[in-house]
Amino acid sequence: MKIRSWTVNMKSIVVSIFLCFSLLLSGCTSTEPEKTLEQHALSSGSGSDSITVMDPLDTTLIEEEVNTNLPMEQAASVAVSQSEVSERRELELNNPVICIEAGHQSKGNSSLEPNAPGSKTMKQKVLSGTQGRKTKKPEYELNLEVALKLEKALQKNYEVIMVRRSNDVDISNSERALLCNAANADLMIRLHADGSDNHQMKGMSFLYPSLDSKYTKEISQESLDVIKIVSKFIIQETGAKSNGLKPRDDLTGFNWLKVPSILIEMGFMTNLEEDVLMSKVEYQDTIVKGIKEGLDSYYANYGG
Repeated sequence: MKIRSWTVNMKSIVVSIFLCFSLLLSGCTSTEPEKTLEQHALSSGSGSDSITVMDPLDTTLIEEEVNTNLPMEQAASVAVSQSEVSERRELELNNPVICIEAGHQSKGNSSLEPNAPGSKTMKQKVLSGTQGRKTKKPEYELNLEVALKLEKALQKNYEVIMVRRSNDVDISNSERALLCNAANADLMIRLHADGSDNHQMKGMSFLYPSLDSKYTKEISQESLDVIKIVSKFIIQETGAKSNGLKPRDDLTGFNWLKVPSILIEMGFMTNLEEDVLMSKVEYQDTIVKGIKEGLDSYYANYGG
């Protein structure tokens, strides 16, 4: 009897142990499906070590979390930097708008257009310009070379609009003016080079819309004010001979304008010396430098 009783007791103990072990196993095993990384992140708390899942294009939350977690000194520095960026953007919006026109194009257009709005006087839409006597370089190429350099020089302090970036265009003189009008430019700069049957002719000329023209009377005075200053700086930088300031009432590119404009004849391509000089990188740089210095002086002192 004792042996049977011990056997029964042992069976009960084994069963009890097995049941306890089964219960322990069931308690340690969760029936909840395994979470993905994103689900863990979404269900996590808002502690600094948590992962936040968001639209990769939405950086707002990132910026806010970075700023709020910065030490006080760094947060203040970031705030100052953001303020400086905002101020810089505001200044950029207030920068003068300069419309640069490289005169002429590779193929002239001999079709006619009115010389001014409502005028019965007709002129050719655009010519290809003169040519270097020694270099054989066409004027339209020279004009664009300097125009692209001027664009680069002005970009930091001005908003620059280019009338053309290629020689292979077909843009009439009135269309060039209208483009600068549409840009609401503060100034249109027209870059050209001269030509003459007299190969001894040399020097720079500075043209502006005539004060006596009914088409340009509203822009003439400011154009004259600008060219007075810009021409002075160009001559100082280049050492070129100045042929003076010349009002014009016959240029289509002036007569269609509603914004101030100046035209710079950079020298005579029909003069052997100036032809070679104007193709030199260093000389082109002095022209550009003079223009920028003149603009800087004008807008710092008179342009508001």
